[in-house]
Amino acid sequence: MFDIGFPELVLILVIALLVFGPGKMAEIGRELGKGVREFRKATTDLQKEFTEAMQVETPATPPAGGTPPSGGKPPENKETSETKGG
Repeated sequence: MFDIGFPELVLILVIALLVFGPGKMAEIGRELGKGVREFRKATTDLQKEFTEAMQVETPATPPAGGTPPSGGKPPENKETSETKGG
């Protein structure tokens, strides 16, 4: 989108320093930092709310194979002479 390299960035900062002065640049930097911090906090809160809403709406699914209804023990596989083929 923007192809700004290091030399261009330095030039922009020097021009801003000349226009605003060192005192105003410090104030602008502080305000910009506060804005970025608030933006990050807002996006983190929004992401947290979205994740919590998705967990509430999605029912818990049992693991593959599920839990057997017989108290947690899987049914025993008893082979008979008919199933062994012999």
